[in-house]
Amino acid sequence: MAAKDHLQDQIRQLPHRPGVYKYFDVTDTIIYVGKAIDLRKRVSSYFTKQDHNKKTQQLVKNIHRIEFTIVDSESDAFLLENNLIKQHQPKYNILLKDGKTYPYLLLTNERFPRLIPTRNKKPGDGHYYGPYANVTGMNLLLELIRSLYPLRTCTYNLSPQNVEAGKFKVCLEYHLGNCKGPCEGLQDEDTYNQYIQQIRQILNGDLRLPKQYFREKMMQAAQEQQYELAHQFKQKLDKLDEFQAKSTIVNASLSNIDVFSIASNEKSAFINYLKVMNGSIILTQSVEVQKKLDEPDDEILTSMIMQMREEFESQSKEILTNVPVPTLPLPSVTVTQPQIGDKRKLLELSLKNVLYLRKEKESMNDRSKDLNEVRIMETIKKDLRLTELPKHIECFDNSNFQGDNPVAAMVCFRNARPSKKDYRHYHIKTVVGPNDFDSMYEVVSRRYRRLVDEGASLPQLVIVDGGKGQLSMAVKALKDLNLWGQIAVIGIAKRLEEIYVPNDPLPLYIDKKSESLRLFQRMRDEVHRFGITFHRSRRDAATLKTELTDVKGLGPITADKLLTKFKSVKKIKELSEPELVAEVGKAKARILLEYFSQNE
Repeated sequence: MAAKDHLQDQIRQLPHRPGVYKYFDVTDTIIYVGKAIDLRKRVSSYFTKQDHNKKTQQLVKNIHRIEFTIVDSESDAFLLENNLIKQHQPKYNILLKDGKTYPYLLLTNERFPRLIPTRNKKPGDGHYYGPYANVTGMNLLLELIRSLYPLRTCTYNLSPQNVEAGKFKVCLEYHLGNCKGPCEGLQDEDTYNQYIQQIRQILNGDLRLPKQYFREKMMQAAQEQQYELAHQFKQKLDKLDEFQAKSTIVNASLSNIDVFSIASNEKSAFINYLKVMNGSIILTQSVEVQKKLDEPDDEILTSMIMQMREEFESQSKEILTNVPVPTLPLPSVTVTQPQIGDKRKLLELSLKNVLYLRKEKESMNDRSKDLNEVRIMETIKKDLRLTELPKHIECFDNSNFQGDNPVAAMVCFRNARPSKKDYRHYHIKTVVGPNDFDSMYEVVSRRYRRLVDEGASLPQLVIVDGGKGQLSMAVKALKDLNLWGQIAVIGIAKRLEEIYVPNDPLPLYIDKKSESLRLFQRMRDEVHRFGITFHRSRRDAATLKTELTDVKGLGPITADKLLTKFKSVKKIKELSEPELVAEVGKAKARILLEYFSQNE
């Protein structure tokens, strides 16, 4: 794919250095951002490679201007690319955009801190835990903590001066036993801060300190024969055990690990992220991203690792992936693909999640397509007043050029989708000259006589491209085959919205926005394409054969032999004299070489 002249000049000026390049369209909007170890090689590859997919070809067509930035290393290029993509959100770059604001748990930095859920993160308010991908999971954790520790929920300023001055009174939470009344000085600050220390441990995914605390309190109360109090501590300990049992537990030695896996299909990539802390999976998130340029899995996963780690504020120093990824610009972070052991089991769990998501999405798309197709067929049935749902539709068209090489084509749609294995071409055999009516009679007769002979299923609807004349010949063909009444048939006039039905001189007008009309348009375009392609190939073959048979001393058998093997006169002309002699002998080779030299 050749670059435009002004782009060629820009490409020649690019350095052989690492950096980031930006593509702009004619409106001077950034449409793509990329990184490269060698800027000139990478950018020029867009315009020199011939095997780009359609999406990349479309990108290249829209490139009007190029900008670049030189950096010191590949890691710097990666970071700059990531920031530019987030800033400009170019059309052809993959970007995780799920529109969600994930919630946090905020442990406030005031005296007698509160634990509150929030989606607004404000620096200086306290320590934020999260974000949490699952709101239900976050609420369960908050409920657990509030059931274990008597935290205040009021927004009073509990400064020593305000408490000593008696500015506040205990509320209903105190009387329900959910708060110990620090607002009236009924709870000492040291005990409250012990609770906060244990809450921090729980929020970090470590239950060892809280469990140890409640176990010791339970044993102490039992020794002091305060059995009711001991039972209360036992209940709290049981709640921690129950919560831990509900968590996915892995090897306790595995701490602070990110696990990423990817699986993709032609249109989308699916990524799963697991966050492991202190032997437990504390976060899991699966996402789907639409491919923009048929990017490979490793490139997509690399981008998603950076985006999701930033989204969920991960500081993990170890990342597990199911595919190798390029070196990430993350200092002191290792990326591996474990093959055995507990880390491999973690990776397999992540992959299981991502494969399930892919299967679910593909199944949803299939169901959506099926429902869409049923709706289209129901609309056709209603618009044409058919007695059956048109699950099988066939459309015919004739093609000729000034009466030469008359052919016909038929396309078949099953369940409102093209069934290309059922498409058919026809050489017109019984009609001389450009007679569309008789040609239509011939191909319809041949098609359905064969289906009847083979015992194959018949379509519910036949469409002929043409007006009342072509329609009447199709009806005649069906009647002659004793199929009239078994197959509905319509004709489509040049103005697509005019549908002709048998025995009605006036056309049926269908709403231009109708899905019936859109499907008929698609079928007519498809049968035109299919028929014209076949007609051109026949006409070209006939033209080539005529050119060779015009050569005096060269018969039709020799012409057929050469064209069958070499496909075109151009390729025959490129043969050397020894090669021609090997094909047709010395005498005919000499005749051909003399003819070609005279007609260059």
